[in-house]
Amino acid sequence: MNLFTAANEAEERKNQPLAYRMRPRNLDEYIGQDAIIGKGRLLRRAIQADQLSSVIFYGPPGTGKTTLARVIANTTKRHFSTLNAVLSGVKELRYEIEQARQRLELYSQGTILFVDEVHRWNKSQQDALLPWVENGTVILIGATTENPYFEVNAALVSRSRIFQLKSLTSEDLFAIARQALRDKDRGYGEYSVQFEEGALEHLVEVSNGDARSLLNALQLAVETSLDVFPPAPGTEIFISKDAAEQSIQKKAVLYDKEGDYHFDVISAFIKSIRGSDPDATLYWLARMVSAGEDPKFIFRRMLISACEDVGLADPSAIVVVQADAQAFERIGLPEGRFHLTHAALYLATTEKSNSTMAFFDALKGVEQQAQDEVPNHLRDGNRDAKGFGHGEGYLYPHAYQDHWVAQQYLPSSLQGKVYYQPSDQGYEKSIKEKVQRHREEQLESAQSDAFVENLTYSPGDKSRQRWVNRTISERGALLKEIREQLFQGIHLRRSDRVLVCNAGHGLLLWEAYRATPEGLVVAQVRSKDQEEHINHYAATLSSVERPHVYAEPLETLLPRLEDGLHFEAIMGRNVLSRAKLSGPLLAGLLSRLAKTGSIHLAESVPVAGSRLSQFIMGEEKQFLERAEAQLYGDPSNPLTNWDENDLETLFSTTGMDLKIRSLDLFEQRMMDEQDIERYLSASYLPAWKTLGIQVDEGAFRIALIEQLANRPLAWKHHLAIIHAYQGGS
Repeated sequence: MNLFTAANEAEERKNQPLAYRMRPRNLDEYIGQDAIIGKGRLLRRAIQADQLSSVIFYGPPGTGKTTLARVIANTTKRHFSTLNAVLSGVKELRYEIEQARQRLELYSQGTILFVDEVHRWNKSQQDALLPWVENGTVILIGATTENPYFEVNAALVSRSRIFQLKSLTSEDLFAIARQALRDKDRGYGEYSVQFEEGALEHLVEVSNGDARSLLNALQLAVETSLDVFPPAPGTEIFISKDAAEQSIQKKAVLYDKEGDYHFDVISAFIKSIRGSDPDATLYWLARMVSAGEDPKFIFRRMLISACEDVGLADPSAIVVVQADAQAFERIGLPEGRFHLTHAALYLATTEKSNSTMAFFDALKGVEQQAQDEVPNHLRDGNRDAKGFGHGEGYLYPHAYQDHWVAQQYLPSSLQGKVYYQPSDQGYEKSIKEKVQRHREEQLESAQSDAFVENLTYSPGDKSRQRWVNRTISERGALLKEIREQLFQGIHLRRSDRVLVCNAGHGLLLWEAYRATPEGLVVAQVRSKDQEEHINHYAATLSSVERPHVYAEPLETLLPRLEDGLHFEAIMGRNVLSRAKLSGPLLAGLLSRLAKTGSIHLAESVPVAGSRLSQFIMGEEKQFLERAEAQLYGDPSNPLTNWDENDLETLFSTTGMDLKIRSLDLFEQRMMDEQDIERYLSASYLPAWKTLGIQVDEGAFRIALIEQLANRPLAWKHHLAIIHAYQGGS
């Protein structure tokens, strides 16, 4: 090399862009990407040991993909070849492959082939490279700004390690700038470069993690701050904030990513979205983007808002924002601003709901209340079902109509607790009614006296009133069918008043409430527990809108109601369960019925429902049938001595237009040993005693358990559906 050649190379180097001149020559000069190239990392060890296998570098522009390839070229003993997929095709690739093959055969020297923008090659071009990577003729280093899993041949991806390079941090960019300012050979180390406060920070902030953008802006700022370039060594160079702004063509917006203003602006942005103001949303978004805020941070906050502020009012919001975020990852700035705007405008203009905040109410409940046991039927039965019976009684929802069945999911002490309150906005409005109905059916299925068919009567003896095992297996379907049957005969107007008798936990009440938003719903229940359940459910309503709930018998409630209060509809379940004695009760109901009102009742008829003897074989069957003849045939038992004919007789004196329809509903009832014990002790043993029949109780109990316990019984409920209308239907 002569003096003229050296001088020409020095002059040529000075004329090259600063970003090109400052490319790292070795790993020690490489700044950033510590996660993949930091000390001790796999890639760094492979480069240092010259044992690199095929790799693909993926990341946005200016993150060091090509620079890292150059570092490898300076480190490896292999031959390093370069192709640019934009400028090269299969012809150039074949030439490089042939050269690599000859080097390997003649000189035992391997080849590293660097393909920049590898995603620009089409499938056939990428396929042409595959066999030579497969047999080791070349080691591939691919660089791409696009996701290789979408844009690069899958076979090529499977034979390469993928390293994702992230946008450089502010610390990385400051280090790169200082490196350029100190380097006397390639940078501005020969001069004294000073910055006005905030000028260098501005260059770093608006570079958006792009080292090339930073170095280009730094070069422009330095060279436009001089009258003559290059200046003499030792020259002081002062870069003002205005020069920094001009060099990167962006205004330095008042914005501190670590200070209060950073949090104030993002707060204003999110609150503008929450307030459905698209104009303010765009303004604050522009403030952040203009100031160099990390788009990932903005998307992260919008992803939160999509669930916190929009929620189930628009379930697509999270999908749209996530899709925009992923698209931004592939596209980057500046075009990615369209995706930021698209996501922000979608959130600002869609329906809003903060019902997901219900989680924190549930969390508060967990912290404040005792940790109840998991209900047995919800426990994991894979390990100890045989020993402890865990999981027994669980109903698989997909086995039922509409893939839903009413059963208990909350701990018993929290049954009926409401955390989630659907809003009236967007999609959530469409599911609100379904959620409420499911709750109502579940509450009804959990009540202890649902479908009680009392075959004996003894005031104050609860065990006798519950002697029939309460079914849970198909409770939801039964209750839903009853509700539908009753409401088929009712034509409620928005201003109607409705009295719901024996309202339980609200199965009929809430359906009536939904139909009469300008009317009134009064509910009579049989226990304080039921009253508390309904009032808890109605707690979110204003006191004016809530249904009126009374836990007392109808006989005492009806006279206490406000004088002159009449109902367009009276409805209920098992209200006339002692039909032959219900004349006074029916008269009381009629006294509260409007002139054009109607009565709608669903009455269980025990005498026509299933009996235990129907599921028993052998000599035990005859004993059961004799006891049942006594139980169901006793003319003095008001709970069993009636049927549909008696209901017709009861209404015959009212002058109402009466329609009674019989309905049989079936469920798969499961009985355990305790259920069988209750049957025997509460009904059958007393009946046999009355008949003077001697029975070996122990042997009988064993026989029933063997034939009935823990197997499904197709139990029939016989119902009388009553529709009675004043002055005709």
